[in-house]
Amino acid sequence: MILSLVFFTFSFVFYLVTALLYIGHWVFKKKWIGQTATAMAFVALLSTTMILVARAGESGHAPFSNLWESMMLFVWATNAGYLILEYKHKFRAIGAFVMGLEFIAMISVSLLPYRFKSAEPLNPALQNKWHWLMDVLRPFGLEKYAIGWLDFHVFTTFIGYAGFAISFGLSIIYLLKERSEAKGTKEGVMGAFPEARILDELSYRAIAWGFPFLATGIVSGAVWANYAWGTYWSWDPKETWSLITWFIYAAYLHARVTRGWRGKRAAYISIAGFLAVIFLYWGVSFVLPGLHAYAS
Repeated sequence: MILSLVFFTFSFVFYLVTALLYIGHWVFKKKWIGQTATAMAFVALLSTTMILVARAGESGHAPFSNLWESMMLFVWATNAGYLILEYKHKFRAIGAFVMGLEFIAMISVSLLPYRFKSAEPLNPALQNKWHWLMDVLRPFGLEKYAIGWLDFHVFTTFIGYAGFAISFGLSIIYLLKERSEAKGTKEGVMGAFPEARILDELSYRAIAWGFPFLATGIVSGAVWANYAWGTYWSWDPKETWSLITWFIYAAYLHARVTRGWRGKRAAYISIAGFLAVIFLYWGVSFVLPGLHAYAS
């Protein structure tokens, strides 16, 4: 039995319970439900961490090489990012949407065929290591754990995706909250969320946090591509859609900083950006497979 898949089973249940608790806190506004939800979010984060650790041990490399593994990294990063947001701003009701999105991600991963879940060695093109790090670790017999450009590229990219996922959830909440405020409704279900202007600001901060990681991921991916295939940029479908996604979020930041775009327009761009991320990750992998689509 593959240990990482055992941890996945536990994690699936943990994320379901966590999402339900956050929804319960949102609807019933009970403090103890919110506290329990936060505790369960930490349990789910620990369980997801164990998935990644177990898979690394099973495969002998960083657990970012296929669709199943990279989705686990996305879930882990989004969970960690949300908990940081909750700790800093104390808005637990937001977790109903973010953790709901996390559970949808877990459902999508659970539906993948077994071949996407198996632990396999990396092919030679993906085994580029940072040799200076290998030299540092070699005296301790740990050189096989030296990360490579692929690991750095994937990790930074998915940190960016996590920021965009959180912004997506906040943008959805913003649109609902703004509509509620326009009607003069301050109580009820939407009363559990902060003011629309605060949600708009938090969404912006999530994108401002994620964008540099996406940019770093694209640049490091180009370096890795040159090592693996002899060219920095080949207009592979994944590369093309990465650039499209980068332009969408660059347009968001530019419009906000120079034109003062806020509110609905900013929320719509944020939502469009994350839909581009979904297509970049799932659509390209299955519809437009290229040199490094995860489903190949």
